[in-house]
Amino acid sequence: MSYPVDLSIKPKVAGFFEPETNTISYVVKDPLSSSCAIVDPVMDIDYAAGRIAYKSADILIDYIRVNELKLEWLIETHAHADHLSASPYIQEKLGGKIGIGEHILTVQETFGKVFNEGTEFRRDGSQFDRLFKDGETYAIGTMNGFVMHTPGHTPACTTHVIGDAAFVGDTLFMPDGGSARADFPGGNARILFRSIRKILETLPPETRLFMCHDYAPNGREIRWETTVAEERAHNIHAHDGVTEDEFTALREARDKTLSMPRLIIPSLQVNIRAGHLPRPDASGKTFLKVPINTL
Repeated sequence: MSYPVDLSIKPKVAGFFEPETNTISYVVKDPLSSSCAIVDPVMDIDYAAGRIAYKSADILIDYIRVNELKLEWLIETHAHADHLSASPYIQEKLGGKIGIGEHILTVQETFGKVFNEGTEFRRDGSQFDRLFKDGETYAIGTMNGFVMHTPGHTPACTTHVIGDAAFVGDTLFMPDGGSARADFPGGNARILFRSIRKILETLPPETRLFMCHDYAPNGREIRWETTVAEERAHNIHAHDGVTEDEFTALREARDKTLSMPRLIIPSLQVNIRAGHLPRPDASGKTFLKVPINTL
């Protein structure tokens, strides 16, 4: 298979683990220039106290400044349901464009209804600087990334392939973690299986895969990097030989046992806005809604 980018390029990838949400954010650097991208940055929230903070984002900002890098992109692999995006905060400090898959419009429409957003909430993706289409490319210095639409966890999930590195969002976990849930509105276990196979069957075996989350199954240390070959051989849900029917039955059964993510309510309200908080009311106060018996 031919690719729209050079898969032999080896970008420098620095991962930053945020323990409250088990999220890994990445700084991805062009090996031939100072240009870089950030993938899935986290905004901190004390949900019980209703307070947000930027400690996790400041770590990324400090890394970029210390290494004298130029931020060109803030990439969201999807509209996360388990953490809030810090992309606007980082953009204000360092510049760069915020990008997400074009099917965010579907997510905005779905959760615009869930949260009873008014007509002032735009459902056209205009909160983002770029809406990526499947197969589209973009430049980070001298190298290019390209976008694979990999839905199933959500309709807007994308995998970003940058040189020999692919950032899979929640489409895959480490081999002993398997796969992400597919029971959110717009999710689908069969479609998730097809997206996983798209990644594993079209990218070279040596491609580095970087996870958005890791939950340390069986008490092992946190890990976030694997390869296509390792996933094909050992992924507990989707290794070579697992059929679509088998995966779907396993995934749907497992999803029935899962509770909603702790931060799904604030996360989605913020992330469908590209990481911005809802507009303040007439008194200048900002509020998040809690839909009752809806999710």
